[in-house]
Amino acid sequence: MRKLRILIADDHGLVRRGARTVLQAHRGWKVVGEAADGREAVEKALKLKPDVLVVDISMPALDGVEVIHQVRKSLPEVKVLVLTMHESDQMIRRALDAGANGYLLKSDLTEYLPKAVRAVAENKTFLTPKISEIVLEGFVNAGNKPEEKKPAGPRITARELEIIRLLAEGKSNKEVSTQLGITVRTVETHRSKIMLKLGLHSLAELIHYAMRNEIISVKRPE
Repeated sequence: MRKLRILIADDHGLVRRGARTVLQAHRGWKVVGEAADGREAVEKALKLKPDVLVVDISMPALDGVEVIHQVRKSLPEVKVLVLTMHESDQMIRRALDAGANGYLLKSDLTEYLPKAVRAVAENKTFLTPKISEIVLEGFVNAGNKPEEKKPAGPRITARELEIIRLLAEGKSNKEVSTQLGITVRTVETHRSKIMLKLGLHSLAELIHYAMRNEIISVKRPE
């Protein structure tokens, strides 16, 4: 059985060592590299092609959100897990919009990191209960603004529902096309229509819609 290959990117050596120790304690997992800044993170991801990239948001040279964007664009099959101290709704949304598959805080490293890596490696979205609460609170607060209110309930077709589920689970357009046996262009067309129909503007909003309507279930610790 092939090992799960993990790359860790953080500008603090202590965090990298801690994450490496926690992850390599799991049989079948291998930390294939470390990066101390954003530019190095992108370079090593392109070179090593890990299964999972664990990345901080605040890093020198290139911030984590841009790292996520570049890695997901070049290597859509790589799953990206944010491990950071930032817990603002805006930062979480930026990371999810860039293509992150999961988000957890450094204070939760020991308890949740292995579960988060396993979840994103299995094509699931992972948010800790605290992060889920922050995201949902952000949407509730946005929804209370009069200008943000939207008309209720457009009808979603079975095909659109399937595409929403796959996208919310972190699949790229190419991965969705392969799984459903349709072209990437068709996926892009469906995606645009779905976002317009539901009045959504980002992947974070799509994930929230899928969670709220129980199209996907967020992987949580047992």
